[in-house]
Amino acid sequence: MVEKPILIVDDEKSIRFMLAEALEAIDVKTEDAADGEEALSKLKEKEFSLVLLDLRLPGVDGMEVLRQMRQTRPDIPVMVITAYGTVNLAVEAMNLGAADFIQKPFVPEEVRQAVTRVIRKWRLHEQREPDYAAAITLARESVRAGHLEAAEEHLRKAVSIDSGRAEAFNLMGVVSEMRGERLEAQKHYRAALSLDPTYEPARSNLERSVEMRRTLPTDIRLG
Repeated sequence: MVEKPILIVDDEKSIRFMLAEALEAIDVKTEDAADGEEALSKLKEKEFSLVLLDLRLPGVDGMEVLRQMRQTRPDIPVMVITAYGTVNLAVEAMNLGAADFIQKPFVPEEVRQAVTRVIRKWRLHEQREPDYAAAITLARESVRAGHLEAAEEHLRKAVSIDSGRAEAFNLMGVVSEMRGERLEAQKHYRAALSLDPTYEPARSNLERSVEMRRTLPTDIRLG
């Protein structure tokens, strides 16, 4: 069903085991985290197709994980796990961007159905054409967080919507430069300037790149 693993975040080992076992039955790979800090660390290091997130966690709680994901990993859907009687908290989480919620206690088949529903719904959401400005905003957020694959995906969507604007090509250059691909970055900066010779972020980035100045985070112009 999915190529990337699902991240299970719950402080109860038995819950993590049960969820992993339930998803194994539909050939879904999983990883787990026992608290919010561990979850955020794994989200920086790896790609996931979905996060199953308990809202009641020690230390960095589930709501804070969700808030940070909205800023750094808007490309990954989140399904929150709530205890009986905390539906209001689940609704608050959905207002923050969670795709769905599931209540404890649950049975394996319920988990499989909920996960399948969320992933299908998210794929349909991704297939809808976003507006150009939204795609660029998400790309900038991903670049700032260092999530270059997510940034590239948002930029591809932006170019598919409007290939005649400079912002997306400038950001493609930024992504290439952050990967150490200086010549590829220059190509994208020049493409941006060919579309809009007055677009200053691309001009600044190109000049700095050509001069081979050491790149600092404050040097790169995201537009």
